[in-house]
Amino acid sequence: MSAPDVGRVVWRKSSYSQPTQSDCVEVARAGFLNMVRDSKAPESGHLALAPDAWGALPSQIKRGVYDL
Repeated sequence: MSAPDVGRVVWRKSSYSQPTQSDCVEVARAGFLNMVRDSKAPESGHLALAPDAWGALPSQIKRGVYDL
């Protein structure tokens, strides 16, 4: 499988984000992959997740799996 062409994807912020809010994540879709990145530092990379991992992510975040 080849990597998605990230230069061609359309990134979007959550509709819950305020226009002046800078601490958001952005999401995009490339083929079957769902991608997420930090809106403050888009040049620092992104995560590309398969549909099953993408579906599990919200509940894992709510459970604190990724809390530092």
